[in-house]
Amino acid sequence: MSRPTPYTIVIGLEVHVQLLTRTKLFCGCSTQFGLPPNSATCPVCIGMPGVLPVMNQAAFELALKAALALQCNIASFTKWDRKNYYYPDLPKNYQISQYDLPFSTGGGLEITTPHGPKWIGLIRVHLEEDAGKLLHDETGRGGDSLVDLNRAGTPLLEIVSKPDMNSPEEAKAYLEELRLLLREIGVSDCEMQEGSLRVDANVNIRIPPEHAGGRKPLPGRQHVATPIVEIKNLNSFRAVERAIAYEAQRQFEEFQETGKQMGEVSKATAGWDDVQGVTIVQRRKEEASDYRYFPEPDLVPVEVDQPWLDRIRATLPELPAARRKRFESQLGLSAYDARVLVGQGLAFADYFEAVARGCGDAKAASNWCSNQVLAVLNERKITIREFPLSPEALADLIVRIRKHNINAQRAREVFGIMLQTGDTADAIIKRLGLDVSFDTEQLRELVRKSIASNAKAVADVKAGKQKAMDALVGFVMRETKGKAPTDEVRRLMDEELAKV
Repeated sequence: MSRPTPYTIVIGLEVHVQLLTRTKLFCGCSTQFGLPPNSATCPVCIGMPGVLPVMNQAAFELALKAALALQCNIASFTKWDRKNYYYPDLPKNYQISQYDLPFSTGGGLEITTPHGPKWIGLIRVHLEEDAGKLLHDETGRGGDSLVDLNRAGTPLLEIVSKPDMNSPEEAKAYLEELRLLLREIGVSDCEMQEGSLRVDANVNIRIPPEHAGGRKPLPGRQHVATPIVEIKNLNSFRAVERAIAYEAQRQFEEFQETGKQMGEVSKATAGWDDVQGVTIVQRRKEEASDYRYFPEPDLVPVEVDQPWLDRIRATLPELPAARRKRFESQLGLSAYDARVLVGQGLAFADYFEAVARGCGDAKAASNWCSNQVLAVLNERKITIREFPLSPEALADLIVRIRKHNINAQRAREVFGIMLQTGDTADAIIKRLGLDVSFDTEQLRELVRKSIASNAKAVADVKAGKQKAMDALVGFVMRETKGKAPTDEVRRLMDEELAKV
């Protein structure tokens, strides 16, 4: 958690997400990542005179899918606009975007905070084309800057939140939930290292009058508010957290020196130096009028009717938030367990559900999936689809562990052999001789024998040295060759020690 501060941070995020289409938004060029520079271009996306764009229907439908999942209001009529600006990496010097009639508005996303659930509202979700990429000489020797136009014209979804977040941690939680949602509905891969998810953070602070050094709030406001600074192109969630925390403190220190409030100074744009850990204010922010928006004359407006929306809505899977709630209400899992399972992706959650159905014990299935299965995935760097054990095989292991009262250590041993050999749990358990079961009275006799044979350990336990209990339980485990259920042995040991 962030340390206490004499101000409240106000955060709104603009998230740019590249859609999972094979071709660009207004032409047929490939969107594949990693192609040779300037090889995925054509007269349309490099802005040659006389060419005409044509809308990519698949991109628009992916955008609709995302907006529906985010509970946005879908406009029945939407149009395209030209955003005029000098783009060194967009040759036609304007971007085709949406201004006053975006295809969706409103909606939002619920996040989990230490204080409980919090709703983060959205202002709008709209479509636009991406610019290219500039490659600068960073040696300091003044070399040329290179331009790669492969990315110019790729379809971007811009998701603009309300300023509802109040800490770097909330911003990160919002981004994690948004990425999970967009990935699971198949809208984007959200790979930040490939540029398919980029974040701009709008940050300012509200300072209570008692901490404002005598400066009074502007008319109609209860707090002193600093001018908004937009931190551009943050390329990791960690960078988002660090940049917001730094910028908030920088604004507070600047306010103490200048006393300038929102409205007295225009908005500014800043870059983030991840190495130095500082924001660098670069220029004053343009207003919408500076972009000279006007309707795109080469593209017709888009009308969205109800049958089209119904068809897109029918393709949505159960969303992550809904699945977490179902795991809690129907399967009895804790909020933490549900978050861990669903947070690995819906395919992982599907695997867990199949295990839970097979063994009839959701909590045991959750423990095995969240611990042993997830550890193997991370170690081998594979997905759940590549995991060698079927959910039925893992469910069978859980059932047989319960049937034969196999302790946790031996159960993990069986699991490891299953991974190595592909043999069934039943075959391995028989091979290891773990199918031998002990009734309660047999175990009780061994417990009594352990107490009688370990007078010093008994005295230590009685004196409050619980570590000595391990020696008493270990005696029973040796007698049973490690096949006795440890939890049951400890329970019986407590009962018998109470009689001594």
